[in-house]
Amino acid sequence: MSVSAPGVSPTRQTGRGPFANPLMRYGRATRLHFALTVILGSAAAALVVAQAWLIAWIVSGAFVEHRELAQLRGPVTLLLAVVVGRASVAWYTEVAASRTAAGVKSQLRHALVDRVAAGGPTVLQGHQRGDLAVLATRGIDALDGYYSRYVPQLVLAVIVPTAVLLVVAGQDWISAAIILVTLPLIPLFMVLIGLATRLHTDRRLRALQLLSGHFLDVVAGLTTLKVFGRSKAQVTTIRAVTDAYRRTTMTTLRIAFLSSLVLELLASVAVALVAVSVGLRLLHGHLDLRTSLLILVLAPEAYLPLRLVGTHFHASAEGMSAATQVFDVLDTPLPEPGTGRDLPDVAASTLAVANLSVTYPGTDRPALDRCSLTVAPGETVAITGPSGCGKSTLLAVLLGFVAPNAGAVSIGDVDLATVEPDIWRGHLAWLPQRPHLFAGSIAENVRLGRPEATDDEVRAALADAGLAPLLARSPQGIDTTLGERGSGVSVGERQRIALARAFLRDVPLLLLDEPTANLDGDSEAEVVEAIRRLARGRTVVLVAHRPALVGLADRVVALATTGVVSA
Repeated sequence: MSVSAPGVSPTRQTGRGPFANPLMRYGRATRLHFALTVILGSAAAALVVAQAWLIAWIVSGAFVEHRELAQLRGPVTLLLAVVVGRASVAWYTEVAASRTAAGVKSQLRHALVDRVAAGGPTVLQGHQRGDLAVLATRGIDALDGYYSRYVPQLVLAVIVPTAVLLVVAGQDWISAAIILVTLPLIPLFMVLIGLATRLHTDRRLRALQLLSGHFLDVVAGLTTLKVFGRSKAQVTTIRAVTDAYRRTTMTTLRIAFLSSLVLELLASVAVALVAVSVGLRLLHGHLDLRTSLLILVLAPEAYLPLRLVGTHFHASAEGMSAATQVFDVLDTPLPEPGTGRDLPDVAASTLAVANLSVTYPGTDRPALDRCSLTVAPGETVAITGPSGCGKSTLLAVLLGFVAPNAGAVSIGDVDLATVEPDIWRGHLAWLPQRPHLFAGSIAENVRLGRPEATDDEVRAALADAGLAPLLARSPQGIDTTLGERGSGVSVGERQRIALARAFLRDVPLLLLDEPTANLDGDSEAEVVEAIRRLARGRTVVLVAHRPALVGLADRVVALATTGVVSA
């Protein structure tokens, strides 16, 4: 199953340096942009040399050869054309870079969202939701500086100094030698400064992610914090995290400004060495004015692209740091999906789990250890056990989000590892502890279970979920608008709207993960009754702690860290 946007390879290339950055090999748009940048950079280098040559020709012709303005009209016209040409090349480079950045950012966002959607808990295991939100928005947006500034300047930093050196060497080998010796000093200092800059930029991005993640958690749990009188205590915490972000940002800016000063000073000293050498030899008659002017005009052009690379590196550092994290997400291994499309009659087949073991990457302790159980057709099985024994991991395996290290899951005589995940998921409904409701109408949220459902089918599903009173008191009925996360209705009503999705799907297998968690007694009773209606005639695997929910089960299975003990 593909999880990449068109033209995008989720495999991250390894290596160091700007051209080893995975973005340089990311999609056709980047390769075309790089080729176009090389062409435009070559044109810019040719125009730089032409401009210097024309300036030297005009000045020497006017002051040494005493030519009239009419005699210099041709070179002056050419000089104006070259200036317009340089401006046009710079403008088109900006336009091409902006379009490329927009295309690659869109591809990256699609690939990131597709990978998170395909991986589910597998991807979210090592990443906070706030971190992923920052990566998908602010982090990827920071790539504008990389494409529109850094990459074009990097190409110019290779082409322009080479062209200048070749021209200067043809006119005066001493000046060319001075430029050749001093040019590498700028990249050397850039590397030293860049190492420090990258460290501080990574810290700045992590601080922003910490701030975003903490703020998201506070907003999500604001009701609970308010009930227990802990909401004001979070003000101090958010202020401390914000202050840490401010300090890292100012540190990064300070390094950027100081590095620009160092590079400017180094380039100025190098140009001064060339100017002193040329001036002394011009004074003693070893060089003519035209050659001297050509060298003096070209010398700063040799150092300028390298100085600007250092300047634009800071603008691109945050984007590259974020892109590295995006590729870490894209490189998260996913279970190898099956390709089979044939399933037995799920409603009449036994669900069997045999010696299932799961150990997440980076840990030695199994999240699920030698779990075995069977669920007969139409049976409701409650899974209980202490926190951390693997109940949610078992459901993640049944959903196809986590590949077991050992053991197998089968439906009838078919191993689910051989079945295409979307085919299998089409036969089940899943209700987590905190189902997500999106900003939109009640009908739009329920239709996530079956998008083609009619209004009457949506109303019937809501009635089955016990939400007829909610529809009766709202003039808009199923068109009542909800806020993000279901704001506008109670917690119990949110849970029953999610149950209505399962009623609407009308599938034979239900996976429920503590659906009454965080509910009061009255809301729990209403949800339990709705689940009782939903479970009739269906196979149900139910993770439960509360007695009211456990009471729905035909059989209770106690899950321990060393296996399964039936009760």
